[in-house]
Amino acid sequence: MTSSKKYAKILKKLPSDVRKLTEIVHGLAIHEFVADTMYGVRIPEERSDETHIRFFDGMLDGIFALNFEPLANQRTPKEHLAGVCHHFAVLLVGMLRAKGIPGRVRYGFGDYFNPRYYEDHSLCEYYNEKEKRWILVDPQFDENWRKGTKITRDVLDVPRDRFLVAGEAWIRCRSGELDPSKFGIFRGDMRGCGLLQETSSKMSQR
Repeated sequence: MTSSKKYAKILKKLPSDVRKLTEIVHGLAIHEFVADTMYGVRIPEERSDETHIRFFDGMLDGIFALNFEPLANQRTPKEHLAGVCHHFAVLLVGMLRAKGIPGRVRYGFGDYFNPRYYEDHSLCEYYNEKEKRWILVDPQFDENWRKGTKITRDVLDVPRDRFLVAGEAWIRCRSGELDPSKFGIFRGDMRGCGLLQETSSKMSQR
């Protein structure tokens, strides 16, 4: 999903700096749900399928179909691939891996969209060789979006308590540490945890 033989030579020319790669991603994709309100772009009906692209090569196909300039070149917002958080994460992970940097897409829940709630989200996690640790990067939020939503955290090093990977969220809800009803874009995505918590409690009393 995050590898590319088709565009390998093009990707090799990209920088190896995570910050610069994240900025490049900002110039390639646009989130379908804020394209109009935040960037003044209406996604044409004939381009609606872009949001369903899952693979890295497919995303690059779509990007170059809109503008075949080098990936690092500036594009207008209407030339950005329409997508969701998955697109930003896959694009960055694909670039990192093409440069020989270990990276992976992480799915989970972030609490920086609406206070006190954890909403579905995906971002990138890469291994920083210099610091000897895995670091979470949120490539979805460019400067324009951060200002509009007043996000002040460092998107290049997202704190582990602000984004919970899916497994961690499940464990903490099941243990009763967190409220399952506070999870999900429409809330309650982790409702099964409440049932498991109740079941586990009853079994422990037997």
